[in-house]
Amino acid sequence: MLDPQAHWLLKLLLDNGVPPIQTQTPTQARLGYESRKSFSQPEPIQMHLVEDHWVVVDDEKIKVRRYIADGVLNHDRGGALIYLHGGGWTIGSIESHDVMCRELSAKAQCQVFSVDYRLAPESPFPAAYNDAVAVFRWLQEQIKTHDEWRLDPQKVAMGGDSAGGNLASAACIGLLGDPIRPCFQLLIYPATNMLCTSNSHKTLGRGYLLTKEAIDWFSGHYIQNPKDLEDWRASPLLAPSHEGLPAAFVLVAGFDPLRDEGLEYADALSKAGVATEVVNFERQIHGFITMGRILREANTAVSLCALSLKAALS
Repeated sequence: MLDPQAHWLLKLLLDNGVPPIQTQTPTQARLGYESRKSFSQPEPIQMHLVEDHWVVVDDEKIKVRRYIADGVLNHDRGGALIYLHGGGWTIGSIESHDVMCRELSAKAQCQVFSVDYRLAPESPFPAAYNDAVAVFRWLQEQIKTHDEWRLDPQKVAMGGDSAGGNLASAACIGLLGDPIRPCFQLLIYPATNMLCTSNSHKTLGRGYLLTKEAIDWFSGHYIQNPKDLEDWRASPLLAPSHEGLPAAFVLVAGFDPLRDEGLEYADALSKAGVATEVVNFERQIHGFITMGRILREANTAVSLCALSLKAALS
């Protein structure tokens, strides 16, 4: 059964004639996505510190926002999460996931670094992947040179939702050869196979917010060369090996077309000997975790993610 609050949301969008994302330009879709934030998201938690930094990747500057909740700096050499927002590599921003990052910092008692990675179609694959890897390496350099940041270089996790989960998981693979690698991956309904061959794409591709047409719209902007669909940087499930990757917490939603590929990725990690936890919010839709103002289970999901993250960084 679909969660009644999620059912109400889907009916509300339909009754109000909200245009499907695939009928919009990327600019229109971005504005619409940001404008719905005040309707669906909780009030932002006050932070001890919020500050912006700039990281140069491929001769372009991207913004990284640092969040420190009250009490976080009481921990000597604590941990951090690099967070990559969802939005199909085409929409979303630091601002769209500001509330989420504040909550994770407060509830997990860690610093959070939210990445305003480059978006498609202006910057197609592998730009966003390159940004994710570069920010991890940038943070490692900051930890070396900024003792006052009070971070442990061995306690830096990667995480994200949807497209952000895709980027976090791919970055963990790409960083396997680095001297210091991510210690944990927090994957919230991640896209892991751009070929979209799992059964949930067939059974849940209509009527549950994220549709087949929307997925095609997103992936068409991000992946402009069809051969790249099978590149593990775009489809981490298709990587030759998943051995040696950091422990993972994988959250999926029962009425999400991406559900099965998230579960398949969790299984691939487990088969490779990676400590992996999986939670399925069986009655929820894709994108629900940021909607805590209107979906009660979203708040439960954020708290669960924070609990797992806090344990991994402790």
